Amino acid sequence: MASQDWFDKDFYKVLGVSKDVTPAELKKAYRKLARKYHPDSNPGNPAAEATFKEISEAHSVIGDPVQRKEYDAVRAMGGGARFTAPRPGGGQAGGFDDVFGGMFGGGARQQPPPPGYSYEQGGFDDLLGGMFGRGQGGGGFGTSSGGFRGYGGPTRGRDVIASTTVDFITATHGDQITLQTQDGRAIKVKIPAGVADGQKIKLRGQGQHSPDGGESGDIVLTVNVRKHAVFERDGLNLRVSVPVTFVEAALGATIEVPTLGGAPVKLRIAPGTPSGRVLRVKGRGVVTPKGTGDLLAEVQVAVPSHLSKDAEEKLAAFAEALPKENPRDELLAKARD
Repeated sequence: MASQDWFDKDFYKVLGVSKDVTPAELKKAYRKLARKYHPDSNPGNPAAEATFKEISEAHSVIGDPVQRKEYDAVRAMGGGARFTAPRPGGGQAGGFDDVFGGMFGGGARQQPPPPGYSYEQGGFDDLLGGMFGRGQGGGGFGTSSGGFRGYGGPTRGRDVIASTTVDFITATHGDQITLQTQDGRAIKVKIPAGVADGQKIKLRGQGQHSPDGGESGDIVLTVNVRKHAVFERDGLNLRVSVPVTFVEAALGATIEVPTLGGAPVKLRIAPGTPSGRVLRVKGRGVVTPKGTGDLLAEVQVAVPSHLSKDAEEKLAAFAEALPKENPRDELLAKARD
């Protein structure tokens, strides 16, 4: 799925709907397109896969009432993110100021990243720990007298603090986004697969220019990740809560479990499976150069809230046929010790 380039992409056009489309109409349009372009229906067709990612990205935004409102506001204003250098003496007040409340998206641009950016410690480790003394002029460079340790050399440009927000799938699978600075520069940023909420990326040489011909400062970009409606990150693993009926849990069943950005997988529920049991699907978690996680499906037994009279009678008869055991006896005994 492409990242959120809300300034350039018309998600309504991608889904073939008008801007006043109702939620029901939007859902219907999305399902129709998803069925048509799903990778399982178009094996070996990269064009269909790319279209499927585009419509999924569009629906993830305008299918959410809150994000749709923000998207409409961004498109109406047509603004951009603002970057500023830290104030003399440091502090957060001189950092990045996002005109839309700290959230601007980036659009997918399938091109190689520009020269000059790199990722500390393999791509997305916390970089601030390695920036001792670089808040103003960089390691070893003065900020008032200029030069190297005050001996008259060129002054390093100031670093810029920035942040961006990406969707869950972009953070999981990785992507390239475009950010726009206050002076109108478009910056390509590669979001590495598996980046976690709050992690930082350093863009070398993309900060403020030196006032006297020295090297430019850096941009330190904090990546914020939107929550997913179904999945949660657990290291490289993905967690999902899967409801099953009482009958499925008691007698056993084969059920379908969703995966992130792919077709559902089938899992076998063993007879007598309790709530809270975790079933593991190998290799369906977060894929990164450092390793691949699993999908962890936690079983939640769903209790019916409404029973017919006949069902109540049969359930009562079933209860009478069960052994007279109290499943809380051990718990109560431990509490008394």
